[in-house]
Amino acid sequence: MRPAHIALAVLVAAAWGVNFTVIEVGLDHFPPLLFCALRFLVAALPAVFFVGPPKVAWRWVLGVGLALGMAKFGLLFIGMHEGMPAGLSSLVLQIQAVFTALFAAVFLAERPTRVRLLGMGVALAGIAVAAADEGTSGPLLGFVLVIAAAAFWGVSNVLTRKAAPPDALAFMVWVSLVPVLPLLGLSLMFEGADPDLQALARIDWAGAGTIVYVAWVTTVFGFGVWGFLLRTYDASAVAPFSLLVPVFGMSSAALVLGEGISPARWLAAALLVGGVALTSLPAARWRGARGQRALRALRASLGQRDASGPGAPLGRLLRPRRRAAAADAPGPERAVPAAPEPAGTSASRTPSTASRPSPHG
Repeated sequence: MRPAHIALAVLVAAAWGVNFTVIEVGLDHFPPLLFCALRFLVAALPAVFFVGPPKVAWRWVLGVGLALGMAKFGLLFIGMHEGMPAGLSSLVLQIQAVFTALFAAVFLAERPTRVRLLGMGVALAGIAVAAADEGTSGPLLGFVLVIAAAAFWGVSNVLTRKAAPPDALAFMVWVSLVPVLPLLGLSLMFEGADPDLQALARIDWAGAGTIVYVAWVTTVFGFGVWGFLLRTYDASAVAPFSLLVPVFGMSSAALVLGEGISPARWLAAALLVGGVALTSLPAARWRGARGQRALRALRASLGQRDASGPGAPLGRLLRPRRRAAAADAPGPERAVPAAPEPAGTSASRTPSTASRPSPHG
């Protein structure tokens, strides 16, 4: 990656990490479901009028909007409102990589490798350590809600993979429009109209700033830049930068909110980040690279140059040998001229085997 693009990837990870501290500040100004609804309202408007409609089926926009916007962020905001620390939330939420791999195995038939299974086990061990630490120092309900938020994040990841939007920014803007009304309805139902109206009436620069940050910086800017990087480079080169999110999240929470980081939490961070790194390893791409090296070795053994350089293609070198081998093959494999057909009849042909479709890249 170019240095400027590496800086952009780190900047997005920092913005997403600091986002948890900003959410903590915003929850002092708004009820959690109202805050979440305002976040997506500001992220969608007025951007939805400039990006154009998403180039995917509307069912994917609706599904991702409900799973990501209403369920994932709604549960995250409620969990943090119930006392889940911002820094620990940024760490625990990364267990979404394990949920994504599990749901992909069930619904997309993506069988996990042994390394990926090992990573899941290590990440779950980190969650167990974090749960034990949080159980003795904070509310367990908030911890469970953040775990549930990570599970719905995994659902939205699988839906987004099925949707395969060509423009990540436009897709995210339209997705942001979906949860606004459901979140407002849930806020009126469970938080009450009076607390919502009082929060809106007392809004100040700090409260407005938190809405702008979580809407425009983390959603519009963050997902827009991340989508640009994914279109420019392989996912295996971009995805590891997301492991910096809990680093910035825990650091900003410690500096701004004064959250302490216990030794058990450091151990949980090491296990969780390491497990997520193993779970996110692009095993298929590694096998593909190994196959390319083997192909180049075969070309070298046949005295053939790489396909990027001059020289006849490898297929041209091998085709005459295959014909000769077929002509000299004994028994039924040898080609035998067919007897002439009687007049007025057509020669029958053995149906050729349909070519197998190329695997999706």
